[in-house]
Amino acid sequence: MSEEADASEQGDEVFEDQSRRIEEHEVGAGAALGPDEIHEAVEPAEDTVEILEDRLRRALADLDNLRKRYLREVERERFTERMDAARQWLPVVDDLERALEHLAVAEENDRRAIIEGIRVVRDRALAVLAQLGFPRFDATGEAFDPTRHEAVSVVDSDAPPGTVVGTVRPGYGAGEIVLRPAAVVVARAGVPSDGGAETQGWS
Repeated sequence: MSEEADASEQGDEVFEDQSRRIEEHEVGAGAALGPDEIHEAVEPAEDTVEILEDRLRRALADLDNLRKRYLREVERERFTERMDAARQWLPVVDDLERALEHLAVAEENDRRAIIEGIRVVRDRALAVLAQLGFPRFDATGEAFDPTRHEAVSVVDSDAPPGTVVGTVRPGYGAGEIVLRPAAVVVARAGVPSDGGAETQGWS
Protein backbone atom coordinates (compact mmCIF):
# COMPACT_ATOMS: atom_id res chain seq x y z
CA MET A 1 0.00 0.00 0.00
CA SER A 2 1.33 3.50 -0.84
CA GLU A 3 2.44 6.05 1.75
CA GLU A 4 -0.61 8.23 0.97
CA ALA A 5 -2.97 5.31 1.48
CA ASP A 6 -1.25 4.46 4.76
CA ALA A 7 -1.65 8.05 5.99
CA SER A 8 -5.31 8.06 4.95
CA GLU A 9 -6.00 4.78 6.75
CA GLN A 10 -4.16 6.02 9.85
CA GLY A 11 -6.23 9.21 9.89
CA ASP A 12 -9.47 7.25 9.61
CA GLU A 13 -8.41 4.95 12.47
CA VAL A 14 -7.53 7.91 14.71
CA PHE A 15 -10.85 9.59 13.92
CA GLU A 16 -12.79 6.41 14.74
CA ASP A 17 -10.82 5.97 17.97
CA GLN A 18 -11.57 9.56 18.95
CA SER A 19 -15.30 9.09 18.33
CA ARG A 20 -15.30 5.87 20.37
CA ARG A 21 -13.55 7.57 23.31
CA ILE A 22 -16.06 10.42 23.35
CA GLU A 23 -18.99 7.98 23.24
CA GLU A 24 -17.53 6.00 26.15
CA HIS A 25 -17.32 9.15 28.28
CA GLU A 26 -20.88 10.24 27.56
CA VAL A 27 -22.43 8.31 30.49
CA GLY A 28 -25.63 10.27 30.48
CA ALA A 29 -27.26 13.57 29.64
CA GLY A 30 -25.34 16.33 31.39
CA ALA A 31 -22.35 14.12 32.18
CA ALA A 32 -19.13 16.17 32.49
CA LEU A 33 -15.60 15.23 31.51
CA GLY A 34 -12.63 15.95 33.72
CA PRO A 35 -9.46 17.74 32.48
CA ASP A 36 -7.58 14.49 31.96
CA GLU A 37 -10.49 12.98 30.09
CA ILE A 38 -10.85 16.08 27.89
CA HIS A 39 -7.13 15.99 27.07
CA GLU A 40 -7.38 12.28 26.30
CA ALA A 41 -10.31 12.95 23.95
CA VAL A 42 -8.77 16.00 22.20
CA GLU A 43 -5.28 14.62 21.66
CA PRO A 44 -6.34 12.12 18.94
CA ALA A 45 -8.20 14.97 17.20
CA GLU A 46 -4.97 16.97 17.04
CA ASP A 47 -3.26 13.97 15.49
CA THR A 48 -6.04 13.77 12.91
CA VAL A 49 -5.63 17.46 12.03
CA GLU A 50 -1.90 16.98 11.49
CA ILE A 51 -2.53 14.02 9.19
CA LEU A 52 -5.12 15.97 7.19
CA GLU A 53 -2.80 18.98 6.91
CA ASP A 54 -0.06 16.68 5.63
CA ARG A 55 -2.46 15.28 3.04
CA LEU A 56 -3.36 18.82 1.94
CA ARG A 57 0.30 19.82 1.57
CA ARG A 58 0.98 16.75 -0.53
CA ALA A 59 -2.06 17.43 -2.75
CA LEU A 60 -1.03 21.06 -3.28
CA ALA A 61 2.52 20.01 -4.15
CA ASP A 62 1.21 17.47 -6.68
CA LEU A 63 -1.08 20.13 -8.21
CA ASP A 64 1.80 22.59 -8.55
CA ASN A 65 3.98 19.97 -10.22
CA LEU A 66 1.15 19.14 -12.63
CA ARG A 67 0.71 22.83 -13.50
CA LYS A 68 4.44 23.26 -14.21
CA ARG A 69 4.53 20.13 -16.36
CA TYR A 70 1.49 21.34 -18.35
CA LEU A 71 3.12 24.75 -18.99
CA ARG A 72 6.30 23.05 -20.21
CA GLU A 73 4.33 20.87 -22.60
CA VAL A 74 2.33 23.83 -23.95
CA GLU A 75 5.51 25.81 -24.58
CA ARG A 76 7.10 22.82 -26.31
CA GLU A 77 4.05 22.43 -28.57
CA ARG A 78 4.09 26.12 -29.47
CA PHE A 79 7.78 25.97 -30.32
CA THR A 80 7.20 22.92 -32.53
CA GLU A 81 4.39 24.72 -34.37
CA ARG A 82 6.58 27.78 -34.96
CA MET A 83 9.34 25.55 -36.33
CA ASP A 84 6.91 23.79 -38.70
CA ALA A 85 5.58 27.12 -40.00
CA ALA A 86 9.07 28.56 -40.49
CA ARG A 87 10.25 25.39 -42.24
CA GLN A 88 7.45 25.72 -44.82
CA TRP A 89 8.64 29.25 -45.65
CA LEU A 90 12.27 28.29 -46.27
CA PRO A 91 11.73 27.26 -49.94
CA VAL A 92 10.03 30.62 -50.57
CA VAL A 93 13.04 32.46 -49.16
CA ASP A 94 15.38 30.33 -51.30
CA ASP A 95 13.40 31.18 -54.45
CA LEU A 96 13.52 34.89 -53.67
CA GLU A 97 17.28 34.69 -53.15
CA ARG A 98 17.73 33.05 -56.57
CA ALA A 99 15.46 35.66 -58.22
CA LEU A 100 17.55 38.50 -56.75
CA GLU A 101 20.78 36.88 -57.92
CA HIS A 102 19.48 36.54 -61.48
CA LEU A 103 18.12 40.10 -61.44
CA ALA A 104 21.53 41.51 -60.51
CA VAL A 105 23.18 40.08 -63.65
CA ALA A 106 20.24 39.99 -66.04
CA GLU A 107 20.09 41.93 -69.29
CA GLU A 108 17.13 44.17 -70.04
CA ASN A 109 15.40 41.55 -72.21
CA ASP A 110 15.70 38.96 -69.41
CA ARG A 111 13.87 41.07 -66.83
CA ARG A 112 10.44 39.92 -67.99
CA ALA A 113 11.38 36.31 -67.26
CA ILE A 114 12.60 37.33 -63.80
CA ILE A 115 9.36 39.18 -63.10
CA GLU A 116 7.45 36.08 -64.07
CA GLY A 117 9.67 34.05 -61.76
CA ILE A 118 8.88 36.41 -58.88
CA ARG A 119 5.17 35.92 -59.58
CA VAL A 120 5.75 32.18 -59.25
CA VAL A 121 7.42 32.76 -55.89
CA ARG A 122 4.47 34.92 -54.81
CA ASP A 123 2.06 32.15 -55.76
CA ARG A 124 4.13 29.67 -53.79
CA ALA A 125 4.02 31.95 -50.75
CA LEU A 126 0.22 32.14 -51.06
CA ALA A 127 0.08 28.36 -51.27
CA VAL A 128 2.06 28.09 -48.02
CA LEU A 129 -0.38 30.46 -46.31
CA ALA A 130 -3.29 28.36 -47.56
CA GLN A 131 -1.64 25.18 -46.23
CA LEU A 132 -1.31 26.88 -42.83
CA GLY A 133 -5.04 27.57 -42.88
CA PHE A 134 -4.99 31.21 -44.04
CA PRO A 135 -5.94 31.34 -47.73
CA ARG A 136 -6.04 34.70 -49.49
CA PHE A 137 -9.50 36.13 -50.17
CA ASP A 138 -10.91 38.99 -52.22
CA ALA A 139 -13.99 40.47 -50.56
CA THR A 140 -15.44 42.28 -53.59
CA GLY A 141 -19.18 41.66 -53.89
CA GLU A 142 -19.61 40.48 -50.30
CA ALA A 143 -21.67 42.20 -47.61
CA PHE A 144 -19.39 44.15 -45.29
CA ASP A 145 -18.39 42.05 -42.30
CA PRO A 146 -16.32 43.83 -39.61
CA THR A 147 -14.74 40.54 -38.55
CA ARG A 148 -13.34 39.95 -42.08
CA HIS A 149 -13.18 43.43 -43.62
CA GLU A 150 -11.58 46.77 -42.77
CA ALA A 151 -13.34 49.70 -44.46
CA VAL A 152 -10.83 52.27 -45.77
CA SER A 153 -13.19 54.11 -48.10
CA VAL A 154 -16.94 54.69 -48.61
CA VAL A 155 -18.28 55.56 -52.07
CA ASP A 156 -21.59 56.20 -53.80
CA SER A 157 -22.49 53.12 -55.80
CA ASP A 158 -25.41 51.40 -57.47
CA ALA A 159 -24.62 48.35 -55.29
CA PRO A 160 -26.72 47.73 -52.16
CA PRO A 161 -25.58 49.79 -49.14
CA GLY A 162 -22.93 47.99 -47.14
CA THR A 163 -21.66 45.98 -50.09
CA VAL A 164 -17.92 45.68 -50.68
CA VAL A 165 -17.33 47.21 -54.11
CA GLY A 166 -13.54 47.03 -54.15
CA THR A 167 -10.60 45.41 -52.37
CA VAL A 168 -7.59 47.61 -51.70
CA ARG A 169 -5.62 44.95 -49.85
CA PRO A 170 -6.60 41.27 -49.83
CA GLY A 171 -7.35 39.46 -46.59
CA TYR A 172 -6.09 36.12 -45.32
CA GLY A 173 -8.08 33.54 -43.43
CA ALA A 174 -11.00 31.13 -43.63
CA GLY A 175 -14.35 31.21 -41.89
CA GLU A 176 -14.15 32.83 -38.47
CA ILE A 177 -10.34 32.54 -38.35
CA VAL A 178 -8.84 35.69 -39.94
CA LEU A 179 -5.09 36.33 -40.01
CA ARG A 180 -5.60 39.79 -41.50
CA PRO A 181 -8.87 41.42 -42.62
CA ALA A 182 -9.22 42.68 -46.17
CA ALA A 183 -8.98 46.47 -46.64
CA VAL A 184 -12.09 47.31 -48.67
CA VAL A 185 -14.17 50.04 -50.29
CA VAL A 186 -17.83 49.94 -49.22
CA ALA A 187 -20.97 51.19 -50.98
CA ARG A 188 -22.65 54.00 -49.06
CA ALA A 189 -26.02 54.18 -50.86
CA GLY A 190 -27.85 52.90 -53.91
CA VAL A 191 -26.78 55.86 -56.07
CA PRO A 192 -24.79 55.44 -59.33
CA SER A 193 -21.19 56.46 -58.78
CA ASP A 194 -20.05 59.76 -60.36
CA GLY A 195 -16.45 59.14 -59.51
CA GLY A 196 -16.53 60.91 -56.15
CA ALA A 197 -15.47 59.13 -53.01
CA GLU A 198 -15.05 59.76 -49.35
CA THR A 199 -11.71 58.27 -48.48
CA GLN A 200 -10.07 57.50 -45.16
CA GLY A 201 -6.31 57.06 -44.90
CA TRP A 202 -4.85 53.69 -43.89
CA SER A 203 -1.48 52.11 -43.57
